[in-house]
Amino acid sequence: MKTPRTILGRTAAIVVGGGAIVATALALETKILPNKDSGSPPAITLDEKPIDRAAGLPMSFSSVIKRVTPSVVKIEVVGKAQPAVDFGGSGMQLPFGDFGSPDLRQFFERRGNGGGGSNRAGQMRMPREHGAASGVIATADGYVLTNNHVVDRADKVEVTLHDGRTFTAKVIGTDPKSDLAVVKIDASNLPAIPFADSSTAEVGDVVLAAGNPFGLGESVTLGMISATGRATMGLDYEDFIQTDAAINPGNSGGALVDAQGRLIGINTAIVSRGGGNDGVGFAIPANMVRSVMNDLITDGKVTRAYLGVMIQDLTPSLASQFKVPAETKGALVGDVPAKSPAAKAGLESGDVITHFDGKVVKDARSLKLAVASEKPGDKAELKILRDGTEKTLTATLAPQPGSDKAIPAKHHSRGDNEGTLNGVGVADLTRALRQENNIPSDVQGAVITNVEQDSPAWEAGLRPGDVIQQINRKGVSNAEEAVKLTEDAPNGDTLVKVWSRGGSRFVTVDETSGSVNQ
Repeated sequence: MKTPRTILGRTAAIVVGGGAIVATALALETKILPNKDSGSPPAITLDEKPIDRAAGLPMSFSSVIKRVTPSVVKIEVVGKAQPAVDFGGSGMQLPFGDFGSPDLRQFFERRGNGGGGSNRAGQMRMPREHGAASGVIATADGYVLTNNHVVDRADKVEVTLHDGRTFTAKVIGTDPKSDLAVVKIDASNLPAIPFADSSTAEVGDVVLAAGNPFGLGESVTLGMISATGRATMGLDYEDFIQTDAAINPGNSGGALVDAQGRLIGINTAIVSRGGGNDGVGFAIPANMVRSVMNDLITDGKVTRAYLGVMIQDLTPSLASQFKVPAETKGALVGDVPAKSPAAKAGLESGDVITHFDGKVVKDARSLKLAVASEKPGDKAELKILRDGTEKTLTATLAPQPGSDKAIPAKHHSRGDNEGTLNGVGVADLTRALRQENNIPSDVQGAVITNVEQDSPAWEAGLRPGDVIQQINRKGVSNAEEAVKLTEDAPNGDTLVKVWSRGGSRFVTVDETSGSVNQ
């Protein structure tokens, strides 16, 4: 299988943030992670000093809040007017692609704006949508964290700081699989929040949630960690911290901080019967946030490692069948695809993985998260039980199938041939990508993995999950063909046949003037 790749241009990614911040930490307990050049990991502050759990609750958290609130920002987004679709002739008209997934969008405070209109074909377009959410300043030079569902399909992102300054933000990267995004504003000497080691968080620890609920402005609530390791929203990678600190619509992308004001997590979702706070909120842990943010800033995308096993939780009944002691924790291997890293390492169906790279494997989800935290090419030691006998294997991890490979943007003077479809990323159509995007087996082409939001291709309506079938009336069967058809194409109108949402259509992309025709 060929490695997926990018069609010329730049690779877009986005993370906008809201959150709380703490400005001070003991010098001996604080690590400054370097950011020497563009493309290097961001310069964040990591404070690993444990919380003093023997200390009693203070009478006031005002000193912590004063340090935190300058790092919390307000995020406002404007979405494009979307073409309407008629569902089953019912007359009910909804826009293509709302902000966020159905499970998460209600956590993001949305507001309609302005009247509708019609495109040149006479089809009605829905009003542009406005939304307010939260973000967290992660670095002093302007990188801001937020949720993917906040900025997903946003046309414009604005960040308002604690001091009232407002900046138009550039989306650096997004990771829908963890619901994180990063945006960048042109500012310096910002009050970046220090990160805590979220792996040390315990149930009962005091936390504060900071953000912009209901678009009202800065707000901070108090609670505690109710649970850790939650997986409730159906994302690919979930390890949520649960809290009873009040979280409401508009808090998306805001900060969950510990009693010292250090970032423990990014607020993401709530369980609610009425749409407001019912005391069950979820935050993405800071360690996962930091890892995803580093990848998005340095590479514009997140590349996760791949072991290549079909796994399931080890239940007591399964443990007895596979001669595993009842108290043993681990993940049961159901299948090992041929030529996968697991197969090359010697893993077999029926093995129970008990340790991965020195860490105890509690269940299938913990193994999935552990593998994803590594990088392709890393070697990982696996401890397994096979028919009751312990063995140690070593696997060399590979990139996840279907992950696209970014090609750096080429810089040309006006008039140079930059090729076409700049800023569009494509990958070969794998079984996993077909399932993820509901692409029928008879549809052939190259699947779009990302589209830079300030590109003519985005304006033309190309979106991740669409399948490019033709470029300038020449058939496309895989990512390599798509790349070749754009490398030497003349600048100007590009005719693209694309499969999207159950049918095919033609669009033209004019990269000389940015105009769009459908």
